[in-house]
Amino acid sequence: MPTIKPLSRAVAAACMTMAVNAFAQQAIASPEGQMAEVVVTATRGEKAVDKIPGAISVISQQDLAAQYLIADDPSQALSTYIPGYAPSRQKMSSTGESLRGRQPLILLDGIPQSNPLRAGMREGYFADSFIVERIEVINGASAVQGMGATGGIINYITKAPRANGTTHGINLRASTQFRSDNIDWKTGYSISHKSDAFDFLGYAAVQRRGMSYDGSGRRLGIDTVQGDTLDTHGDDLFVKIGKTFGAQRLQLSLNRFNLEGDGDYMNDPGSVAEGVPTSSLPGTPIGDAPRNKVRSASLDYRHADLAGGIFSAQLFGHQFESLYGATRVVTFQDTRIAPNGTLWDQSQILADKLGSRITYVRPDTLIAGLEATVGVDFLRDETEQRLAITDRTWVPLLKFNSTAPFAQLEYEFGPVTVRGGVRHEIAELEVDTYTTLAAYGSRTVQGGSAEFSKSVKNIGAVWRFAPQWSAFAASSEGFGLPDAGLVLRGVATPGQSVSNLISLQPIVTRNNEIGLNWRGEKGQFGISRYDSRSKLGSVIRIIASGVGVVERVPTTVKGWEVSGEWRPTRAVSAFGSYAQTDGKTAATQGAPMDISLGARSQGPDKAVLGANWKWLPASSLRLQATHLVDRDINIGRMVGTSRLEEHFNGYTLVDAAASFDSRHGKIGVSIENLLDKQYVGYYSQSAAATDPGNTYAGRGRTLAVNFSRMF
Repeated sequence: MPTIKPLSRAVAAACMTMAVNAFAQQAIASPEGQMAEVVVTATRGEKAVDKIPGAISVISQQDLAAQYLIADDPSQALSTYIPGYAPSRQKMSSTGESLRGRQPLILLDGIPQSNPLRAGMREGYFADSFIVERIEVINGASAVQGMGATGGIINYITKAPRANGTTHGINLRASTQFRSDNIDWKTGYSISHKSDAFDFLGYAAVQRRGMSYDGSGRRLGIDTVQGDTLDTHGDDLFVKIGKTFGAQRLQLSLNRFNLEGDGDYMNDPGSVAEGVPTSSLPGTPIGDAPRNKVRSASLDYRHADLAGGIFSAQLFGHQFESLYGATRVVTFQDTRIAPNGTLWDQSQILADKLGSRITYVRPDTLIAGLEATVGVDFLRDETEQRLAITDRTWVPLLKFNSTAPFAQLEYEFGPVTVRGGVRHEIAELEVDTYTTLAAYGSRTVQGGSAEFSKSVKNIGAVWRFAPQWSAFAASSEGFGLPDAGLVLRGVATPGQSVSNLISLQPIVTRNNEIGLNWRGEKGQFGISRYDSRSKLGSVIRIIASGVGVVERVPTTVKGWEVSGEWRPTRAVSAFGSYAQTDGKTAATQGAPMDISLGARSQGPDKAVLGANWKWLPASSLRLQATHLVDRDINIGRMVGTSRLEEHFNGYTLVDAAASFDSRHGKIGVSIENLLDKQYVGYYSQSAAATDPGNTYAGRGRTLAVNFSRMF
């Protein structure tokens, strides 16, 4: 194992101190009325959150239902409940939606949905919100689920039958701003069956989204290139079948998701000088409308009593296709095909993953209280980016293969849990010889391979030092690649080869964190401080031509996060969170770390406050507010032709929702942006402030009604 760095040694010393002091606390008993234990699975085994050293968040089905009633937007739910998650774009594109200033690894039941080889930022829409039971979030760099989690892990857990019998369900949702072209609706049907050892869940849904309007009554701008949720239609088909054989279980799950634009509106640029945001006009854009097509499959096997431990294996496949809208961007021009400035084209990312995860967890290994977790992961990821109209290669086929054995030890004695482990990534990226687009000089890049072999470590401890109180200290590393496709497609220097491009070296991010948690009968509270560093990070900068380029420079993100919930009575509860994020980078390797990370990488400081009132036994009312803090960074700073200055005028949004049971079914009513606030989104204000075609306002006051019935 590589030498442990000073910060890791400090964390280890803190863990040992906790262990020594803990002997005086071993007799502490769980108090009566303490909150029910919350168990997560994103750590490769079922584990209570108060035994995991780190900032772990679990968004329950109840909270998701309330948020999805307000807005059927997965990233908006994450932004509401996860302090360090950046504001939602309200678009199909998720550019700028980061976690603690870095990119998270997104999973669906453990199946990776992210595409780190060519991050087209379309990973936010891959499944219907109805099938999600809860969301588990590991904040901070982690390698426990593999490559790509430099900002953390977001694992969407799908529903499963819980009680014997057969249940049918219907779900209807509609939202409107009372204009003829902005009615959204979705309808879904579910069937659930369980008969002791056998269970089945099926779900099918279709939806249509119209246009939306801002607080001033102006039609929102549609992003016809990067992708939008406005003027779209979609469907989802999900099936999960399971069979239990004593201590063994076999499960098959399939998900087929589509989201596609209707192509009925065109982007209408605003006026930056006059402060008029982008809007839309009826019309048919050139080319096919943007779309997402996602196909996921997983075969899971579990043996709950194999040689005194729990064995699990997962074989998964994932196919992803994202089509972007047509544009005459300078990058696509080729005078051999059409006169300069007249060639329209649209890009398409195709990603195909096949992998497996094998895990064995054995408690009381060798000595009482010592739990060992061992396993190995395999991944084959083939990703490419093409120009769909002219059938040209933009990013050549990237063939990535990874084998990663890992081992984790956990020792629990009294109120102390100590965890530490290592994961060794053995990876190879292979690319055939290819020719860049004419805009880059039609350069021939010699094919080759880049190999990586890196051990990533974690160590930490939790000390339950008093009834309902715990403290943790942890140091963990995450492993990832820069956007290899973005690097390779932009090669403009003659004589280059894949194997000698230093920009393909991996990103190793270390997250050091300490925190304090309280979980009691009346609520919970948590506060943490983290420091995340990458010596060879990855920053995308927009040059004068409007093209994004990858710069390999060190990055550091520091921050505070506070979250809590208080339930003074059974009928009333309040929740809130605050996140302060400060990301820094350098102009070049070796330069001072004096450049603030922009909106592509980092969200603003954010506060969320809300309250729930159960005014009748089967009825509830929710009121919540989100405040984004002003941000002015990099005043007058330039790196090459990249302008780094950004300004953001913060805003506060208020939402309300109510639900109640009737004899016909459950009815929900919500108002998003209750005060009809006129605002331009964080990313549009900051990163796209000078682009009249990309300054998108947010949704104005919107009414939504939901009806569901089980029978």
